Amino acid sequence: MAGQSCYASSEPTPYDLQVFVEKVGAAFKVQASYIAPVSQCEAYTFLTDYEDVKTTPGIVESKVRRRNGNKVTVERSIEERVLLFPIQLRYEVEFTELPNQGLNFIQIKGDNKAYSGTWRLHNNEKGVLVRYTSIMEPDSVIPNVIIEYFMRNNIRKGFEMMAEGMERSRDTLSLACK
Repeated sequence: MAGQSCYASSEPTPYDLQVFVEKVGAAFKVQASYIAPVSQCEAYTFLTDYEDVKTTPGIVESKVRRRNGNKVTVERSIEERVLLFPIQLRYEVEFTELPNQGLNFIQIKGDNKAYSGTWRLHNNEKGVLVRYTSIMEPDSVIPNVIIEYFMRNNIRKGFEMMAEGMERSRDTLSLACK
């Protein structure tokens, strides 16, 4: 499938934040990266704190439902407003933890037709490079143009808030890594 449109920003940003959104058929591919001034362990601890959602915009509830080895099933509720349209989503995601390297995830049930992706962590001279990639196919009565507007205009802020949250939580995160 060829990408129909894509959005990226080239201006310098805090945390060297890069976000790329591409519409691929009925789905959206998101690639994002940022550099957080934390260690790889601290970034991993932040990403795997599934129930602490205060730095993730839109997530109103996140509960671990099951743990089995390196597999964790998390149920999440999301509420957003896109223009005049309220969006409420519920889904269960299975995370496969790769200690201090990242996460793989896939929706196992929920309001999207499909949602899967990865988080990867790489040491960097400024801290840790956090890379996110996902593909999400919405299953919504909201017109695709509205969803596309949200993807283009709101996702960037979410990643910026996550990078800020990692930096702000560094002292607490470092305790977990000792």
